[in-house]
Amino acid sequence: MAMSAKSYTNIIGANDRIHVAIAGLGRRLNAFKQPIALKESNVKLLYLCDVMESQCIKGLKEFRKHIDYNPKLENDIRKVLDDKDVDVLINATPDYWHTPGSIMAMQAGKHVYVEKPSSHNMYENEQLVKAAKHFHKVVQMGNQQRSSNHTIDIIKEIHSGVIGKPYKAVAFYSNGRGKVPLQKKAAIPKGLDWNLFQGPAPRREYTSETWNYNWHWYGWEYGTAEAGNNGTHELDIARWALQVDYPQQVYVEAEKRHFLEDGWEMYDDMEATFKFADDKVIKWDGKSRNNYSTYGAGRGTIIYGTEGTVFVDRNKYKLFDKRGELVKEFDSNSKEAGNVLGGGGDTSTQHVQNLFETIRGKAKLNAPIDDASVSMAMVHYANIAYRINKGFDVDDTTGIMYDREAMALWSRTYEPDWDIKF
Repeated sequence: MAMSAKSYTNIIGANDRIHVAIAGLGRRLNAFKQPIALKESNVKLLYLCDVMESQCIKGLKEFRKHIDYNPKLENDIRKVLDDKDVDVLINATPDYWHTPGSIMAMQAGKHVYVEKPSSHNMYENEQLVKAAKHFHKVVQMGNQQRSSNHTIDIIKEIHSGVIGKPYKAVAFYSNGRGKVPLQKKAAIPKGLDWNLFQGPAPRREYTSETWNYNWHWYGWEYGTAEAGNNGTHELDIARWALQVDYPQQVYVEAEKRHFLEDGWEMYDDMEATFKFADDKVIKWDGKSRNNYSTYGAGRGTIIYGTEGTVFVDRNKYKLFDKRGELVKEFDSNSKEAGNVLGGGGDTSTQHVQNLFETIRGKAKLNAPIDDASVSMAMVHYANIAYRINKGFDVDDTTGIMYDREAMALWSRTYEPDWDIKF
């Protein structure tokens, strides 16, 4: 995302320390320990923020293994954003909080690292990009493979013609997630601010198992299903490799196929197809609860070209000629987590550091939000096609869907006073 001259008035001096706050202290917390603790990052953690008191205590305990000072603990993100000393918000809250929380941060003068999926729906996708431009803020999405050196290298080779014309990419993810408890009315867990947890979502009574990760699978008020939870990463790599933006057609085959009587409320198996101009195609094969290694790995992207094929994941790539013979292989020895809960690793560290260096004016974002939002649109298209049980055409210039039922899901219902619009 090119930055205007006015934007540079918001950039911190190259020798200045950056003050950071983290909101959301769940399973992605590991991704931020190293980039904050490293001396060369020259940052200070001012706040750890979470709506669950025990998460704050646990987060502080974990960070104290890496830093020699105590950040402040806070449960209300609004109080964190009121602190003018905070320069950057790392937004690792649940999906439905990503866009509202990030826009609130920009309104308060903060730059943002927002975890994937950066938006809950297409409306938020649009608003987040508008806000970044309006407030002239550096905003990076947590699609960390964009900062993976071996991925950057092989994508450059693809763009230089190493496999001829790339025409198709298969993005895939497999996991062996188990049963999910049925939601039942329950007492609010001790230490949880349930009202603040819900944030922009319409208010309802608390149900068991909701706050701790299973909100991902309990309907569409909070989560974005597996396409948003993990497909974001590989779909982004596929689009990057093929150099495409919005598709022209979308259709899916998806269903809940495992543990049929449990509390999982959306598909757990999906095959989505996105057709683009110039006869290019991206397919998403996501299996949440069947861990069969269809493509020889748990996750990754395969790019087919007229003269060969590339397999790339978070750790390595393999280059094949069109006869299927291995031409080149590179293993980065990356320690980036794959499909286990939590994650983090050297690629995440590089991605966060890329944000810091861009804020200082010494680098360019590897995943600027205006580009990341196009990859996010593919997630939303897939989920919408599943929800209306049919495919649709898309305006590949604007991203608008040529279907009334689909466009009815462009946005969502918000709790009064929580809808942030630009």
